[in-house]
Amino acid sequence: MKPKQYLLWMAAATAVSLSFSACRPKGAGSAVSGNAAQRTYVPPGQYDEFYTFTSGGFSGQMSVYGLPSGRLFRVIPVFSVDPEKAWGFSEETKPMLMTSHGFVPWDDLHHIESSFTDGMPDGKWIFANSNNTPRLARIDLTTYRTSEIIEIPNTGGNHCSPFTTENSEYVIAATRFSVPPDGPASDVPIDSYKENFKGHISFVSVDKETGEFDIAFQLKTPGLNFDLSSAGKGVSNGWLFISCYNSEQSHTLLEVNASQNDKDFIMAINWKKAEEYFKAGKGTKQTNVRYAHNKYDEHTHTATHEIKTEVTVLDVADFDDLAYLIPCPKSPHGADVSPTGEYIVGSGKLAALIPVFSFEKLQNAIGNSDFESERYDGIPVMKYESALHGEVEKPGLGPLHTEFDDKGNAYTSFFVSSEVVKWDIKTLEVLDRQPTYYSVGHLMVAGGNSKKPYGKYLVAYNKITKDRFLPTGPELAHSAQLFDISGDKMELLLDFPTIGEPHYAQSLPADLIKDKSLKIYDINNNNHPFKTNGEAEARVERDGNIVRVYMTTIRSHLTPDVIEGIHQGDEVYFHITNIEQDWDMPHGFAIKGAGNSELLVMPGETQTIKWVPDRVGIFPFYCTDFCSALHQEMSGYVRVSPKGSNVALTSYTGNK
Repeated sequence: MKPKQYLLWMAAATAVSLSFSACRPKGAGSAVSGNAAQRTYVPPGQYDEFYTFTSGGFSGQMSVYGLPSGRLFRVIPVFSVDPEKAWGFSEETKPMLMTSHGFVPWDDLHHIESSFTDGMPDGKWIFANSNNTPRLARIDLTTYRTSEIIEIPNTGGNHCSPFTTENSEYVIAATRFSVPPDGPASDVPIDSYKENFKGHISFVSVDKETGEFDIAFQLKTPGLNFDLSSAGKGVSNGWLFISCYNSEQSHTLLEVNASQNDKDFIMAINWKKAEEYFKAGKGTKQTNVRYAHNKYDEHTHTATHEIKTEVTVLDVADFDDLAYLIPCPKSPHGADVSPTGEYIVGSGKLAALIPVFSFEKLQNAIGNSDFESERYDGIPVMKYESALHGEVEKPGLGPLHTEFDDKGNAYTSFFVSSEVVKWDIKTLEVLDRQPTYYSVGHLMVAGGNSKKPYGKYLVAYNKITKDRFLPTGPELAHSAQLFDISGDKMELLLDFPTIGEPHYAQSLPADLIKDKSLKIYDINNNNHPFKTNGEAEARVERDGNIVRVYMTTIRSHLTPDVIEGIHQGDEVYFHITNIEQDWDMPHGFAIKGAGNSELLVMPGETQTIKWVPDRVGIFPFYCTDFCSALHQEMSGYVRVSPKGSNVALTSYTGNK
């Protein structure tokens, strides 16, 4: 397609998109069934069927909703600071947001995925990606806290992650923007893209017991842009499928220049073979990288940060049996694998059809060397028809992402025509379509990326929500829409707003994880270096201009609650130990003039906040989290005297 033709096509597509966001889609009036409210209502005191973990997009956080109620349970801080929970503000959590660039207080959390055992969610961890400063995170599903963050080297834009293999041997992270490999040699002219820019696909191993990350190896590829991926399962276990765009390897005005070729690719990678080569020492050690590895210890209640400087790289062009390219309609978004692992669904954003590839045919094509005559930068390109199971004809406009149910059906989101379309995986027949409001991006079927989907519910994550919610200023609410997919026809049950810009999500049965949820931290196992073992040990100590306050909290007082002898400019560390041992009895702490946030300290936990008083005076502090009828009385005072003052350092509660 020539640039002028493409721009005309885009203008028409934009007009269609705007028409869907400006007026109610056809059939919307009857889209909601009469008993929808009854089917989504969860009475007081009863639980939802599913926990749904949803990406917060540009908020940098993850949110937890119940299905079918759509109730927001919790926001889990991951890549952005959060004053509610002191994430990135407390001394214990600041290391979690350290990178090779220093402290980074924000990121763009696009996608999440569960840990898997035998292709099914196991309820241990949820993985998340950061798109801007490339990182992966692991969230512990007993504490709902981010336990680990690792930075990804040689990467620009970590959009294509965190997609896991069938048993979570690896979490996959592929670069969105190809860039020159890290190091001094990366200072090259941008218009030398085709010569110097490369893609990297990272295989981050996951310890089966602890969950700990390690970058096992990276695959270096031509300078493609990677969008989404799915690991094989069942018959295709050991393979990975990644959508690639910008096969033109353009570096400017990609809107036009990266849409010239009729087809881009899905890259099929034999990761078992790559692992074999890595373990045989075939990779190259790259030692000019710098990336952060941050871990949170639930026993010391503190995080550690280290910089690593080595990664093993295998160049796919050096091996004939690692990677293959499957032509796919231009600018593909999703590359989604069916529950059996036999079918791989491509979603070319600029196509009016959906190609479905067969793993069996792919293997036959590889065995028969049924490739195009020319390789793409050293990688074999198989003939389109050789791997094709078939095409879903005229399904809609702008296909993006496909998930699967437990009955052999697929569901695809269509951004331009603002709808979800249901179709049969084997026959490729369109079975049903329902409008969304509007410009749906990702969708999620409960268990839809597993070997045995739970089915029942589908959630569409929409970009635009005009006429759906009460107005709240120039920015519209971001939304999710819940569909019942248990019958032949999809039924819209519920709209509910979400935080940030939702992208992907994972729904796990409540019974899989709710009984594992931690209720308190056993104070006897608290190994924090500044823990206070009861009120009798509460005290204040000075070492030069550093003052440490060892404080306890319990309903409804802080110990000590009177502190004198602090000097202007001192570095004061409040080490707060919550000595409660009762479920849901956190305490907070805040002090006037602090340059960070409050603390929120769980029962049995110790957390620290730093305060540097900038003036002389009396400074109140108090508990910020309601804990009892006398919550208002849970407060105290700090006296700050001039620097060099001879006011004695004293502290007490009740009696001086």
